[in-house]
Amino acid sequence: MTSHTQATFPPPIVEARKWLDGVEFPADRPLINVSQAAPVEPPPRALREAMAEYVATQDAAHLYGPVLGNPDLRAELAAQIAGIYGGSVQPGQVAITSGCNQAFAATIAALCAAGDEVILPTPWYFNHKMWLDMSDVAAVPLATGDDLLPDPEQAAALITPATRAISLVSPNNPGGVEYPADLLAAFRDLARKNGIRLILDETYRDFHSRSGAAHDLFADPDWDDTLIHLYSYSKTYRLTGHRVGAVVGSPALLFEIEKYLDTVTICPSQVGQFGALWGMRNLGQWVAGERDEILDRRAAIAEGFPRLAEKGWRLKGLGAYFAYVEHPFDMGADELARRLVSDASILLLPATMFVPPGDDSGARHLRIAFANIDRAGIATLFDRLAALPY
Repeated sequence: MTSHTQATFPPPIVEARKWLDGVEFPADRPLINVSQAAPVEPPPRALREAMAEYVATQDAAHLYGPVLGNPDLRAELAAQIAGIYGGSVQPGQVAITSGCNQAFAATIAALCAAGDEVILPTPWYFNHKMWLDMSDVAAVPLATGDDLLPDPEQAAALITPATRAISLVSPNNPGGVEYPADLLAAFRDLARKNGIRLILDETYRDFHSRSGAAHDLFADPDWDDTLIHLYSYSKTYRLTGHRVGAVVGSPALLFEIEKYLDTVTICPSQVGQFGALWGMRNLGQWVAGERDEILDRRAAIAEGFPRLAEKGWRLKGLGAYFAYVEHPFDMGADELARRLVSDASILLLPATMFVPPGDDSGARHLRIAFANIDRAGIATLFDRLAALPY
């Protein structure tokens, strides 16, 4: 018998870290870790101080709260989404979760039964695939081309009576690409026509390169009959360790999600929710600065990549925290990624971790998560990649 956890693969970030065991890095070539898309610095001091005062002075910081999250945070996020995207979003359409991974897990638990199907574009976010595996829900791969954009017509051909949802991530993890508004609308229309849901994970929405709204899906007065929006506070406010995310959808969906959340975590962290709310109310300018810095690092990737292109590398996707690249070497991406640890002091992930077994594209591509290296670090990374002797 195969258990639910045995039905999926080991966590890729955990696996990649094992490649560091026993490796000593030269003093003049320290490790460049571009494997994980998460801030390594703590929240800004003002936020930490506010959270510390809350912990020290408010009894509620240490008690259970509402299963679907605190009303003030739900209302704030509803108002923010409506302000960004237009349309109407009510607090009763918002649930706060213990991170965005739990938002996805709760959504799948509410939508799917064993044997159902969810369409995922490839390369896919590996934790989404892992949760579907552990839920006995089939992840149906939707291959993307050189532009890494999924095709609604190809998706339509994959829909069966067992299909419950199409799940998209934009800006994309791992590809970095930003899905155009008309493409998202086309997927919404496809989902609605077939009576299924469109799950849109916008964990990285605050680092989108476009000014203004990335889409107008919330302007549809009936948006919640089809759209399920997922969000994370982890990247925006550096609250990774506090696990605060959200699901935005119909009240009927949240009624089902509440059962899952009550069973798994009972309620989201009170301290994390306080931090998220305080950040939303006080850190608008700081977040804008963080976005500018990420966009500058994105620009540094684009500006510096021609020197790698001369050696046969190809830049397939770039945005949010990620660059998705095709390497020129006569070896698989998995072998290359392992060799880069000892040969170049670089830790990154091979695309074999983002595609189904047997998908040849996995052997040709790598993901670079650049959010934690500045322009100088990006230049050093490219120096090392350009000097590879393979």
